[in-house]
Amino acid sequence: MSNPEEGREVVTGEAAAAGDPSGAGARAETTSSTARLSNGERVASMEIAQLGVDYWTPERMSRAIPVTGPGGGPAPEALAAIAPTTGLSGSTPPAPAVTSAANALADEGLQLAATITESAVVGKVYFHNPTTGLDYMASASALNSPSKQLVITAGHCVHGGRGATWMTNWVFIPRYRSGARPFGTFSAMQFRAFNAWMDNSDLGRDVAMVTTFPLNGNKLVDVVGGDGLNWNFPRNVDVTILGYPSNFNGGEIQQWCQGTTSDGGGYTIKIGCNFGGGSSGCPWLMSFNNATGRGQVNGAMSTLDSTGVNRSSYFDDAVKAMFDAQGSVT
Repeated sequence: MSNPEEGREVVTGEAAAAGDPSGAGARAETTSSTARLSNGERVASMEIAQLGVDYWTPERMSRAIPVTGPGGGPAPEALAAIAPTTGLSGSTPPAPAVTSAANALADEGLQLAATITESAVVGKVYFHNPTTGLDYMASASALNSPSKQLVITAGHCVHGGRGATWMTNWVFIPRYRSGARPFGTFSAMQFRAFNAWMDNSDLGRDVAMVTTFPLNGNKLVDVVGGDGLNWNFPRNVDVTILGYPSNFNGGEIQQWCQGTTSDGGGYTIKIGCNFGGGSSGCPWLMSFNNATGRGQVNGAMSTLDSTGVNRSSYFDDAVKAMFDAQGSVT
């Protein structure tokens, strides 16, 4: 099992590697970090991972604060680096659950069939923020990758951004519903986020990927399936968004929104879903299949403004490069 120490590395896409004059290549650098418990212990084994899962009692979960997207905008130097997309659009495929793995962890009586209002691939995230000393909840989705252990979410759901640090006691609960954990709780093994987010709270890079530990020998994507990934698509595309906004049913039941995105400025895309705190990190899915509950992740919830407009970072070559760097970690 590989679990490398934290380190900075450049994972640029083709355009940046070819000498993109916009300077966007610098914004493609990412950092990986081993997950930790709130006491600072590295989550280096499944036994330690279970301690993080045990932290999340029903009482702590009920008191967790719905995390909201960061305020402000990208740092001036990040805005200066923004340039039109030059790379070709691309996709990775979604994946179905493996029946034996799904049945091994699914609560009896819960069906695997999806509805537009609930997908097994989408779930709730809980974490402790060492900077504030408080517990929070957010959203994420399982992402198909070679490891079958990957989750995609917002950068601010794994790292506090400028002047802050990595979150701890981080767990993902697929298809959470009113306290129920129908497929169990998956603990983080390793995080990866953009340096531009961690250093400058750059909203154009508010994206993260998380490798999770298997649960009872079963990998996340084998249990619930996984979405595919899209990058370099137009800014105006049809999406289905699924997550846990606290302004709908207190964030206890998965919600959905559908519509067409548009350019959100500052290397973001936007849509008017009015998804509030707790929806951070939830997937913006193209080609959503209501029969399977899966699609192609084309964004991850970042912010909500005063007019009810949500924004996501625009997915480009750098997001694909992040996927390439993290998707095989086990």
